[in-house]
Amino acid sequence: MLKPKPTPYNLRMVDQTIAKPLGSIKDLMINFHGIPYVIAFTMIQNNVLDFSYFMLLGRPWLKIAKISHDWGNNTIII
Repeated sequence: MLKPKPTPYNLRMVDQTIAKPLGSIKDLMINFHGIPYVIAFTMIQNNVLDFSYFMLLGRPWLKIAKISHDWGNNTIII
């Protein structure tokens, strides 16, 4: 099992609050619909569900995977 490493940065959230990441995992290989990607995950505390974390897939991954985000309908097309 991979363990997250400490992160030397904070994140500014959409509501402008600052979140201190719990850690990050870099160079993790995932398969998404049969297509392999090497990505990095940054974990922050999820205050909605206990024992779970949000998964942040940022713009670099969205660009590499050629993801289309329809903001009006709040859908992601892969």
